[in-house]
Amino acid sequence: MDGYIVREILMPFLFGVGAFSSIGISVGALFELIRRVTESGLSLGLAMQIFVLKLPEFIVLAFPMSTLLATMMAYSRLSADSELIALRGCGVSVRRMIAPAIIFSIAVTGVTFAFNELITPAANYQADITLDRALNSERPPFRERNILYREFEDIDGDGDGDDDEQRMRRLFYAESFDGERMYEVTVLDYSQTGLSQIVSADSAIFNVDEKTWDFYDGTLYAVSPDGSFGQTITFDTQEIQLPSTPFDIANRTKGDEEMNIAEASRYLDEVIMKTGDEKEIRTFKIRIQQKYSLPFVCVVFGLVGASLGVRPQRTGKATSFGISVIIIFSYYLIAFISNAMGEVGIFSPVISAWLPIFLFLGVGVLLLQQTSN
Repeated sequence: MDGYIVREILMPFLFGVGAFSSIGISVGALFELIRRVTESGLSLGLAMQIFVLKLPEFIVLAFPMSTLLATMMAYSRLSADSELIALRGCGVSVRRMIAPAIIFSIAVTGVTFAFNELITPAANYQADITLDRALNSERPPFRERNILYREFEDIDGDGDGDDDEQRMRRLFYAESFDGERMYEVTVLDYSQTGLSQIVSADSAIFNVDEKTWDFYDGTLYAVSPDGSFGQTITFDTQEIQLPSTPFDIANRTKGDEEMNIAEASRYLDEVIMKTGDEKEIRTFKIRIQQKYSLPFVCVVFGLVGASLGVRPQRTGKATSFGISVIIIFSYYLIAFISNAMGEVGIFSPVISAWLPIFLFLGVGVLLLQQTSN
């Protein structure tokens, strides 16, 4: 029975992966690549290569939706042909009939997690690099221009960052960066009350061994409380204690969608947390939690789809597909709202990422309980 049900689920699942990923990549990548080919001179060969590299991202997004569609279609077919009635007549409970769908969903969850960690980030990064090279705008392994870093601190000084009023401690700006040295550097120091000093230099290098900044050919302006310049010091070389965060920011080129969980967590600890920007910290924490939560959508959708499919009804494939689209739209609408509330600080990052899953898990359990009764 388990093998029979899994085989019934497998074909609609593969159909769903093909259908949903095709729709997703057409909207998210194909139309843009066609525009690049016609307007920017991108070759068809490179366009196809980028297209293939972008596929894993949309296949991963299709896995949960395909699980919902497959379980609903499979159990609806079994119900319409009275096979589920026959199984219940043989003493098989509804929960036992749904067990193969749950096991299948757990397996898809593992595959989704593997894709998200091992394949999708690397493929996305390679696709972006390939496109940049094709358009003669190859990205260097660092940010070339306009490095801006703002360091914040809590006014009350407790350091927990929760609902604390913040003020800017320092503002660091460099006009350009060649991978080692920053040029036209300006630092505004607000560590005391108000602006206390300004450092302007032709260039600066971060000394990795000493964890300090070496500024060259610059001027240090001491600012009095009334806003006037109290003392001006010119220097050829000046060592200043500043965080390494501007250097870390300049040397990063990957976006969060191009990083796995380990890389994203390391970047959060080494760079984002040091900025003190609570909104940016919350947003990045949400992205990390979503990397954990996305695979488990497969289990939730598998439970919801199977619970709806085993109900006594006669629905066709088109009806099952329509119901699946409605459920998918409802889930991602709730997920979008939850994400927005997390970014503004109403929800914690964990709640923001996991709330939609637990809500739909409750719906699935409720449907299963009603069907069992």
